[in-house]
Amino acid sequence: QVQVVESGGGLVQPGGSLRLSCAASGNIFRINVMGWYRQAPGKEREPVATITNDGSTSYTDSVKGRFTISGDNAKNTVFLQMNSLKPEDTAVYYCKVTVQKITPGPMWAYWGQGTQVTVSS
Repeated sequence: QVQVVESGGGLVQPGGSLRLSCAASGNIFRINVMGWYRQAPGKEREPVATITNDGSTSYTDSVKGRFTISGDNAKNTVFLQMNSLKPEDTAVYYCKVTVQKITPGPMWAYWGQGTQVTVSS
């Protein structure tokens, strides 16, 4: 099994910053992609940022220039630095990891339980 644990959420004022962390552990041969998703009340879960094992990143348009995703392959960890936060960034943020347990072999996706980010004055 694979465990995914997020941390770093909280309450912050508009314009502030937060850093989210996500660590994956367990039966992992290789992590192919790690990413952050978010779900606001009454809305569907949406992708925020992803990073592949070769360091390629992608961001949803609404966070470009404000959020930065980075990873530590040796520690199976991914971070999301969030700056210039806005009230519309308020959501539960989830970490998703896509792993291979053997190679060659299928990819498996695992989700963390989520961490709340609230941007409010």
